[in-house]
Amino acid sequence: MTPAPTAARDEIPPGTLDLLILKTLARHDELHGFEIAEAIERGSRDVLQVNEGSLYPALQRMLIKGWLAGEWGRTSENRRARYYRLTAAGRKQLTTELDAYRRVSTAIARILSPA
Repeated sequence: MTPAPTAARDEIPPGTLDLLILKTLARHDELHGFEIAEAIERGSRDVLQVNEGSLYPALQRMLIKGWLAGEWGRTSENRRARYYRLTAAGRKQLTTELDAYRRVSTAIARILSPA
């Protein structure tokens, strides 16, 4: 029997991973890395794929910038994991990034629309 075709999965566009992480954490109290990746993939209806090689460096960078706070804990499977949550600076950055994203999306839509 031939397996059912799967939906195409795309890489996250450059420059948007931080925005997606911040928005995902704004919707949840706190999540560990794998849960963040799953939430982004589910939220995109499995179109976007979050690579660990991009996710964890982004989380670390955002911790250093003070946008996120992290605390070690245990998953439901009793595995050790770092749980992330937004800080006040992260909420402010989310607003900044959403504004920039909307400006750029609107500009691109203008160019792509029929003349």
